[in-house]
Amino acid sequence: MKNIAVFASGFGSNFEAILEAAEQGQLQAHIALLVVDKPACFAVERAQRHNVPVFAFNPKDYSSKEEYETLIVNQLEEYKIDLIALAGYMRLVGNVLLQHYEGKIINIHPALLPAFPGTHAIEKAYDYGVKIFGITIHYVDAGMDTGKIIAQDCFKMKEGESVDEVEARIHQLEHQLYPKILNQLVNH
Repeated sequence: MKNIAVFASGFGSNFEAILEAAEQGQLQAHIALLVVDKPACFAVERAQRHNVPVFAFNPKDYSSKEEYETLIVNQLEEYKIDLIALAGYMRLVGNVLLQHYEGKIINIHPALLPAFPGTHAIEKAYDYGVKIFGITIHYVDAGMDTGKIIAQDCFKMKEGESVDEVEARIHQLEHQLYPKILNQLVNH
């Protein structure tokens, strides 16, 4: 069985969806490690409830991205990680991680890339007036949400739907599609 590390920075709802899919056998992989750049984020609490080891770090404690990414790589190697799933990890992945795990880092983004990359994608798309909202799962490269697309899914916005309602539907879509795609990637 392959080992997956999930990287998160916040609430961790996608992390929870991945964990539940693994526990229910829909994702045939072991969630071996959670990596967070905000030690107090709620994702850590979710990991503790599921007995998943956590590597937490504060980027400000290091002189460079290379320094903390080297520590992350050491942790990933210790847990024999086969695939990295970014799930609300709000940092650009640097060269150290990219070189060690090239083609093995996946991200989920709450918009139909290449439109609306980066942060606040849902709000940007909503303010722009798009009528079709969606999500993208893609490989991670050195750019901001520029890696090769693996999968996308979408829905048509309902008349009068608020941005919060759209966001809830996006999360629902993410929680369904991400574990399914991760399962395909680790068991192909």
